[in-house]
Amino acid sequence: MVRYEVTLEVDGATAAALEAYMRTAHIPEIYATGCFTYISFERSSTRFRTGYAAATRADLDRYLREHAPRVRADFERDAPPGVVPAREIWTEVERWPVAGP
Repeated sequence: MVRYEVTLEVDGATAAALEAYMRTAHIPEIYATGCFTYISFERSSTRFRTGYAAATRADLDRYLREHAPRVRADFERDAPPGVVPAREIWTEVERWPVAGP
């Protein structure tokens, strides 16, 4: 499993608009590419974090090559002003399952 994580810094005045845009437009657009098995979206007081889980590095690379330039341009055009994204790629090393009763 490979996770592509995007963290967005935002001021309080634009947080609601950013959340609406992410949930109704940006994330559904990325999910529709078929490159990710699931997407999570989280919020703290001044930051949002979106985790895109790809089954393989090849799936993530396909997203970055074929879709990311267009999606990033859409984000720059449509997201509220003042949002600062930071992007990272994480590779799962190990997972510990929850022990049953």
